[in-house]
Amino acid sequence: MKKMTQCDRIIDHMRKYGSITSMEAINSFGCTRLPARISDIKKQGYAVVKEMETGKNRYGEKTSYARYRLEA
Repeated sequence: MKKMTQCDRIIDHMRKYGSITSMEAINSFGCTRLPARISDIKKQGYAVVKEMETGKNRYGEKTSYARYRLEA
C-alpha cells in the first residue's frame, strides 16, 4: 500500500470536512506549512479556494487566517 503524503491527507480532509485551516493541519497531521502544500495540490490540478476569516487569538486579540476548500 502506498504511504499517504501530506497533500493526500489535506485533500482527504477537505473532501471529508469541507475545508481546512493551518491550525487544523498542524493538529491533525503535523503539517506546519499548509500554504506550501496547497500550492503543491494546485500544481496537481486541483482547484482550491482560499477564504480569509477573522477570529481571536489566545489573548483575545483579533486575528486573520485562511481557510482552504476544494472548488466544487
